[in-house]
Amino acid sequence: MPFSTPPDLPAHFRAHFLAHFPGLARTRRYAAALIAALPLACVTLPTFAQSSAPEVASSAVAQQDLQGAPQPPSELFGQLYRDVELAQVFPDSKTFADMVPNEAPSKIVAEYEIWSSHNAGITDPDARKAALRQFLAQHFSDQKQSGDHYVSDPDQDVVSHIDTLWDVLRRNPDSAQQPYSSLLPLPKPYVVPGGRFNEIYYWDSYFIMLGLEASGRHELTRDELDNFAALIDRYGHIPNGNRSYYLSRSQPPFFAQMVALVARRDGDATYVRYLAELRKEYDYWMAGADTLKPGEATRHVVRLDDGTLLNRYWDARDTPRDESYREDVLTARSAPQRGAPELWRNLRAGGETGWDFSSRWLADNRTLATIDITSLVPVDLNSLLVDLERALARGYGLTGDAGQAQQMSERAAQRSAAIGRVLWDPQIHAFSDYDFVHRTLTHRLTAATVYPLYTGVATRTQAHQVAGAVRAGLLRPGGLATTQVTSGQQWDEPNGWAPLQYLAVTGLRRYGESSLAQTIATRWIATNLVYYRRTHKLVEKYEVSAAAAKASAAGGGEYPLQDGFGWTNGVLRVLMTMYPHTENTPAARASSVPKPMVPAH
Repeated sequence: MPFSTPPDLPAHFRAHFLAHFPGLARTRRYAAALIAALPLACVTLPTFAQSSAPEVASSAVAQQDLQGAPQPPSELFGQLYRDVELAQVFPDSKTFADMVPNEAPSKIVAEYEIWSSHNAGITDPDARKAALRQFLAQHFSDQKQSGDHYVSDPDQDVVSHIDTLWDVLRRNPDSAQQPYSSLLPLPKPYVVPGGRFNEIYYWDSYFIMLGLEASGRHELTRDELDNFAALIDRYGHIPNGNRSYYLSRSQPPFFAQMVALVARRDGDATYVRYLAELRKEYDYWMAGADTLKPGEATRHVVRLDDGTLLNRYWDARDTPRDESYREDVLTARSAPQRGAPELWRNLRAGGETGWDFSSRWLADNRTLATIDITSLVPVDLNSLLVDLERALARGYGLTGDAGQAQQMSERAAQRSAAIGRVLWDPQIHAFSDYDFVHRTLTHRLTAATVYPLYTGVATRTQAHQVAGAVRAGLLRPGGLATTQVTSGQQWDEPNGWAPLQYLAVTGLRRYGESSLAQTIATRWIATNLVYYRRTHKLVEKYEVSAAAAKASAAGGGEYPLQDGFGWTNGVLRVLMTMYPHTENTPAARASSVPKPMVPAH
């Protein structure tokens, strides 16, 4: 879509580009100019090729989707944000994204322009970094949380530890948004994952809620649900997390699962109470479907050549992520043959998948710059949307709207059939993702294959074949592996993640594969317990390739290993309720363990 410079950039920055790049007319040329202007040495400019995906007016759609949304820090602070992130003033890109301005961004930007002219002579990287840090200290506050200095009690058993941690990870409701903060206010108390993550995350929260229920914290479970309903009412969808820089995307849609969880205790009236929000959630994921022609894609919807309508992960922006700004710029520089905006949109879509990042999304299985998510129809997303359609059918039925209930039931049935037809992979005897651009399955066995079992979409024959594939290809001494590929990415071999263990256990039990379900559960519980008994911590992810007696924290990814940790706590708490005698198994009692792996940055 033609334009001169983005209207959200500071005036002095727009002027800079107009002066030096008067021919800017298209997004890709603008991105090239942006990378060229960034203050890092040895810049390699990407050459920008047209995306192969049959997109429908992506730029116009993105502008429409983001209209009225709070601007993220990268847009509010323009050149200041870029300079701070690319100078690596803080080891973690997310640090600056979460800092709170002490005054209006426009004033800070103006003062930074003056500061920059006065300090242009500082060319030594360390000296410039120190000067930038001093400028930030004068204009921003770093919000520390009460749980940052929590020390666990070594005498507590793991269940008591988890029950205590809920209050450590609990945050009070935000009465009003701090002016210009990236944090989006929530009306009720909420639980954060922990570590560097001091905001809620969409799909994390479902697994946290499972643990809250197992701990008897029913009011806090309801508060979590109310917070997500409030986000839907305010923004039209649940963002990746309650930060302004997460508003351009969502995460795996577990809202219907959250409603069902609360309904188990509060009854069917829960579906009626949250029916409006369930519908808004659905409309967000299906936006643009009505006018989509066969072979086209827009936003989150894809219409295959035969007219089948399915969904994909996407992001409304095509710029570096605020929380991983420097990393994304460097990734673009490593791939001069690829268009930076397309690459950045795919990196952002990676955040929406929840699997950021994995060989599942990489064209060559190992290089992040080959990420290609927006060309895929993923099995996990579409399985969850079946459940959302069923929840809507149930809600409409309870209100007496038989027409809408019937329509949603039909859509759920159509999507279920499409998953079985399009995403079943006879080559690996499991479900995989479909590349709708190249019209082929990816043929990659990943833990996402359990989603159709979890939501009840799989046939019994498919479910038993999936169980066989999981047993042969993904079962490890410490639990369920995420993939079979060792890539260095955190959602890959040898790492195991709590939510995938729960989804696999629940899905397998649903189809009578109780023995395999119990094996996964007991191995995962043992991995958690052995590590806890040595460190008195529960962490974000674990290495599962080794036996539980050698339990190690996992590495890989863009940031150091995080402890806390919300969904690990939740899944362990609920699995120990489902399998109450696991703590006394020999593996769980093991004590001879090595030091944890040093996590990759």
